[in-house]
Amino acid sequence: MQLRPSLKFIKLSYVMCLVLAVGVAVYWLAGSPPADVPIWAPLIVPAVLILFTAIRHVQRRLVKLVILGDRLRYEAGLFSKTTRTMELVKVQDVRVDQTLGQRMVGIGDLSFETAGSASRIVMRSIDRPQEAADHILALAHAQRGSLNPPPAAV
Repeated sequence: MQLRPSLKFIKLSYVMCLVLAVGVAVYWLAGSPPADVPIWAPLIVPAVLILFTAIRHVQRRLVKLVILGDRLRYEAGLFSKTTRTMELVKVQDVRVDQTLGQRMVGIGDLSFETAGSASRIVMRSIDRPQEAADHILALAHAQRGSLNPPPAAV
């Protein structure tokens, strides 16, 4: 199983930039534009917003959480990559945080902590975060159960 941050807000941002660009172009062409201003000048703002959206898009796509049997692997980065691998058995706390806007579109932040670790791993804007948290906890519980079988009856 592989988890990546949601692209719902990124897609919304692209649509909003496109609507803004079309609105600016229609306003510019429908009115009487000043003669000393180039035709591309009003489109600078939508272009800059699209650039920021594209950067955010790339950053979101470079983060992933992979569940590999008995391990979790968190990877982030493009040129310099950070990888953190932990055993599912050691997962102790899985937390889901959702703002009102995130709840409305079905995404949330997933964070978890392992035994013996002082740092938390946080994945922002995950689709269906509660399902992912429940799945990770179920796998962790199953791993702990397979390591400690119940004592045999005498």
